[in-house]
Amino acid sequence: MEHLDRDVVIVGAGPSGLTAAWELSRAGLSVAVLEARDRVGGRTWTDTIDGAMLEIGGQWVSPDQTALKGMLDELGLDTYDRYRTGDSVYIGADGTRTRYTGDMFPVSAATEGEMNRLIEILDRLAVEAGPETPWEHPEARSLDTISFHHWLRQQSSDEEACNNIGLFIAGGMLTKPAHAFSALQAVLMAASAGSFSNLVDENFILDKRVIGGMQLVSERLADRLGDDVVLGSPVRTIRWSDDDGVTVVSDTVTVRARYAVMAVPPNLYSRVSYEPPLPRRQHQMHQHQSLGLVIKVHAVYPTPFWRADGLSGTGFSASSIVQEVYDNTNHADSRGTLVGFVSDEKADAMFRLDPAARKQAILESIAGFLGPDALTPEVYYESDWGSEEWTRGAYATSYDLGGLHRYGPDQLTPVGPIYWSCSDLAAEGYQHVEGAIRMGQRTATTILTSSTLTSDTLSNAAAEGA
Repeated sequence: MEHLDRDVVIVGAGPSGLTAAWELSRAGLSVAVLEARDRVGGRTWTDTIDGAMLEIGGQWVSPDQTALKGMLDELGLDTYDRYRTGDSVYIGADGTRTRYTGDMFPVSAATEGEMNRLIEILDRLAVEAGPETPWEHPEARSLDTISFHHWLRQQSSDEEACNNIGLFIAGGMLTKPAHAFSALQAVLMAASAGSFSNLVDENFILDKRVIGGMQLVSERLADRLGDDVVLGSPVRTIRWSDDDGVTVVSDTVTVRARYAVMAVPPNLYSRVSYEPPLPRRQHQMHQHQSLGLVIKVHAVYPTPFWRADGLSGTGFSASSIVQEVYDNTNHADSRGTLVGFVSDEKADAMFRLDPAARKQAILESIAGFLGPDALTPEVYYESDWGSEEWTRGAYATSYDLGGLHRYGPDQLTPVGPIYWSCSDLAAEGYQHVEGAIRMGQRTATTILTSSTLTSDTLSNAAAEGA
């Protein structure tokens, strides 16, 4: 087994870990990045399936994501607009299909009024709570000990309005049933995006894509780090002490370092053995965080047929198997690509079917939005992050009821020389690549300003670089 000595060892080669590594490296510190997979990118992954380029993981860029946009500029990556010309489609609880334009679903005046009122309440709470410390809100405990499902119904008796508002958080973001996470967790999700209004505006939150795919962010950062990124190297043990730093043991390499950065989602922390064990509060905290479940469906067609019918490719339905569908056609591609999402309990139901029956049911659901041509794609693929060994869910971890206000204040607290860095723990950009990059930058800054490194290692690094 190879042995390395570094200033910092990073576990996980996703956008957060690679950002931290690059920031530390260009400040003069030596780093090693250990990645269990045979690729970089974490929950971003661009692959070619049956001749079609598909973004299997995270992919969108919104206007407020300044850290991501800055990174794209630094890496020389360009973006393009998501196609959105034409009518959208809404399918109501009774199965009625309606074409519409504008920001609001085509619901009754009463339901529209209730949806707007709920959005206003959530916008106010998001401003009051903010993304950094929502657990400090005066109502944090009461908001965190009631499910978002039941909180919505305390606010409104309009079931369609409650289901539609729940869709934007439960299906669209946390990928858990609305009864499985708290109202405070929903408020954090809204605050992290700037407002709840931003979350319900698909033209904002799903604005642009990266030409060539979002995984290029990680690939280009890894190229800069060169041999300091070690793939196919799952970390098994971290031995640590306040005085002696860390020894990180993986399948292929052992790294001795002053600091370690765990840049993987919290549900994977327990895949590593810690010697000595982590403090009790860390063990408890991690048991209250879990990933959601979603099937990201990709369907590629000879042409984007829906455009000829005056449709944008966008569709919503809280009651359908596929709750959201969008035009996901690649840049300068003559073929048309749709992406649809099947979340939480609906995904459970689909996974009970054999693959052929599941494909048929999902395509029939998409056809409900865009017509029978959707039934016969040239390429069909299901992103199933729940079965991916080094992820085990999507898109990000969230706390169970009562967990956010109870453990949130301590989720970034280092354990001796061990730091935590991932999109799951971000404030702005929570569960997005934006949050991953922000956390990587934040973690690097914290380490660089630590007394141990500023007094000795940084001066030595500066001298060596002179």
